[in-house]
Amino acid sequence: MKKTFLNNLLCIVFPTLLFSQVAVELNPPDFIKTITFKSNTTEGQLPVLKLGESLMLEFDALTANEEDFYYVIEHFNFDWTPSNLVKSEYLSGLDNQRILDYENSFNTYQIYSHYNLEIPNTQTRGLLKSGNYMISIYDDYDELMFSRKFMVYEDVASVGVSVKRSRDVKFIAEKQSVDLVITTSGMNFNNPLETIKTVIIQNNNLNTAITDLKPQYTLGNELIYRYDTESAFWGGNEYLFFENKDVRAANVGVQYIELEDLYHNYLYTNISRKNRPYTYNPDINGNFLVTVLDRDNPDIEADYVMVHFSLQHEELKTKDIHVYGNFNYYTIEPLTQMIYNSESNRYELTMLMKQGFYNYKHVAVDRNTGVIDEGAISGNFWETENNYKVLVYYRDLGHRYDRLIGFGEANSVNITN
Repeated sequence: MKKTFLNNLLCIVFPTLLFSQVAVELNPPDFIKTITFKSNTTEGQLPVLKLGESLMLEFDALTANEEDFYYVIEHFNFDWTPSNLVKSEYLSGLDNQRILDYENSFNTYQIYSHYNLEIPNTQTRGLLKSGNYMISIYDDYDELMFSRKFMVYEDVASVGVSVKRSRDVKFIAEKQSVDLVITTSGMNFNNPLETIKTVIIQNNNLNTAITDLKPQYTLGNELIYRYDTESAFWGGNEYLFFENKDVRAANVGVQYIELEDLYHNYLYTNISRKNRPYTYNPDINGNFLVTVLDRDNPDIEADYVMVHFSLQHEELKTKDIHVYGNFNYYTIEPLTQMIYNSESNRYELTMLMKQGFYNYKHVAVDRNTGVIDEGAISGNFWETENNYKVLVYYRDLGHRYDRLIGFGEANSVNITN
């Protein structure tokens, strides 16, 4: 009773302190796999959808119990603090509803249930405002299973994006710089240095996003960003990949196969590419795609496989090596950490993954600071083909939330000096 009274008092007296924390996504437990976002323009990656477009979220639960799951949608500011909007202002209909669309796996060694949530639906009729959103999935006991971010934009501003070689001569061979031109025809920006916010995202990875750059020049109705260092990303290297759409035969990147309780796919051993010449090898920029051979419905007919990764590398004393990619939303967690095998002088890792085509890379993580070095194993090259997304937010004077007014995209395959 006293605790409840104290909480209520704190909510009244210190609302800003209690509700201004930055939203952080929660990764799922081991029994939830293959979380896939789909929209009209993206699949299996960070969804950036136009206001009015539909959103689809899919995932598998490997419990074989046909669990009940519920979804909640929340609106956030540019910096991922909760916005001041109440739910009825940004959501038409209701959330906190059970996901009704699910199917059980068919003819697979690993039994699972595949869940499919589409918005709008009969209960949740649509999203009313642009901006940042997070969708959270809860189980029957009101326990949060996982959450994922997505963005909804209005097509108000035109966002021109171009990728350049780094203007810093120290990193000209390793970095790529992103230039922006934001143009509006139907509205005038008030005090753009304070009201305009930008986010630049490389390969759908929010961990490395560059945020809140200020426009350097204003030319009529154009805002121009041409930074020397502030908008520069490490170029990285092309992603490694494998495909196991046929579990009974070795495919791209798979050296050999064994069948135990599940199929085991042993990938070819990778080596460090940091000090080797850059080689162009087409990838899908860290993404993944569920696919299966000779089946009609990959959602429920693709099986789960134990995938064995290995890296030929000397043991690092101060860093851990992880397998990194959009298959788990670029998350560093115990499930992705490779273990050093002193007998074979290799780092090794086994992960349970659904059949498909996967991009991945090896990254080093400092044990003391947790800092991720994506180029420690793969290297950084200015020639690397990368995808860049740019989000433009605007909060006019007196407004209560950050509108996402523009979206632009570019690829470094057209990089220039």
